[in-house]
Amino acid sequence: MATARRLALRHYRRQQRITRLTANQIQELWRLLDVSDLTGSWKAGIGRRMAQVVAAGQLASAGLADDYVDEVADVEGGDPERAGAVRPSAFAGFAADGRALDSLLYLSVITTKQAIGGGLDTQDALMRGLRQALTLSSSEVTQAGRGAVGASMAGKRTIQGYVRVVNPPACARCIVLAGKEYGWNTGFQRHPKCDCVHLPTTLIARRQYRGYIDPQSYFGNLSRAEQDRIFTAAGARAIREGADIGQVVNARRGMYTSTTYGRTLRATREGTTTRGHFYRQERARDIARGRVPANIGRQYRLTSPRLMPEEIFELAESRDEAIAMLRRFGYLT
Repeated sequence: MATARRLALRHYRRQQRITRLTANQIQELWRLLDVSDLTGSWKAGIGRRMAQVVAAGQLASAGLADDYVDEVADVEGGDPERAGAVRPSAFAGFAADGRALDSLLYLSVITTKQAIGGGLDTQDALMRGLRQALTLSSSEVTQAGRGAVGASMAGKRTIQGYVRVVNPPACARCIVLAGKEYGWNTGFQRHPKCDCVHLPTTLIARRQYRGYIDPQSYFGNLSRAEQDRIFTAAGARAIREGADIGQVVNARRGMYTSTTYGRTLRATREGTTTRGHFYRQERARDIARGRVPANIGRQYRLTSPRLMPEEIFELAESRDEAIAMLRRFGYLT
């Protein structure tokens, strides 16, 4: 019997087939460009044909949405009625940022010309441009499918939200979102080449098991070498010590260097705003020690930077001290 997660993965594979077909056609058309007149051959028809290929991929990808959402709702015992159906053509023929597809794809020609002008070998420059064209076209096809699924969920009132299903191999940013639940009207945030999938659900915020992988399970199933590669050696070590995987990954977004205690240390701004975990923890710590009044509220100011895990491991002289510091800086509970 099909489960919701199996339906999500099957939907993902169908979308991938459409994306690969689009990429294959883009690659064939790219070979037709005249290297002696890239812009001329693009304007002569290659650009228009590439845009048509991507638009066809977008249309096919968006066309999968209603069947996918309906199947998931059926498996979860939801109401079969829907308030509206997806119009696939509304998700095709333009880029996600609203510009014309040929204008977006022409960026790959610009990249190629700049590479040649910079002294790169012609074939290497063409390969660089092709890689960009493939990334752009694949991203637009995938985005059209995701946008259509979002619209389909809105038109299916029984769907309350979606779960983010992460497909291996994945980056650290996606892994920390594995199994995360979102409301039906929450946009699907993604980066280029992201392989995560919407899993529509009739239940939300109830943490009911549906067979998806959570961040810690994903991390535990990786080899030590893969853990170190994806999360960095220090970050992976902190997670193995029990640090919260989300805190470790998010800390890298706001990383900077700070001169403290007479030496340059790697720190992070993540979690240091008035609503941040580290800020609240430090405020409570100083209140408990009588350093600041109990009613200080948002007037409280941090007096020390939030250190990165790698600095903690370098500074700690023992395992116990490392654990204490990981807890102090918000990586361990």
